[in-house]
Amino acid sequence: MTTTKKISLSEDQLVLALKAQDTNAMKALYDMYSSSLFGVISRIVSHTEVAEDILQETFLKIWNSAGHYDATKGRLFTWMMNIARNLAIDKLRSKDFKNANKNQDIENNVDFIDSQKDTTFNADVIGLKDMVTALKPEFNNVLNMVYFKGYTHVEAAEELDLPLGTVKTRIRMAIMELRKHFN
Repeated sequence: MTTTKKISLSEDQLVLALKAQDTNAMKALYDMYSSSLFGVISRIVSHTEVAEDILQETFLKIWNSAGHYDATKGRLFTWMMNIARNLAIDKLRSKDFKNANKNQDIENNVDFIDSQKDTTFNADVIGLKDMVTALKPEFNNVLNMVYFKGYTHVEAAEELDLPLGTVKTRIRMAIMELRKHFN
């Protein structure tokens, strides 16, 4: 049976050891503050797996930035908490996190609605595909790709060899044309 020896260091000693890249200081820092920092991160990011990743990023950033810590500007824990908070907020604001949440929520909601109502969407029932086909060819192509084939705007632009702005404009104009049928 092995026992681990707890390292007891003052904040000043811990900072000096961190600046010297002492791995034992990092272990002590993790033991002392990981649960508190995880709590801060979890209040901002509700996904446990993502919060755990951010905690890991936090300690990596602490390790790499320890030389920049200035005790005259605040306590070590406050500095670490700000790193954790900023990383969590950055993650929430990131495009990939927003998109992942939107995509996940939409899929879950669609599955839930389908299971509750046992309904399916068929664009042909309301004649939508016929209406799209009747549009100008440049509008028809873009709408088919984006709404029926699942292309993103960027993918459609690349496939059609058009600027992204042109694709978005054509989609907007096509939708305005389709609205005329429903007014």
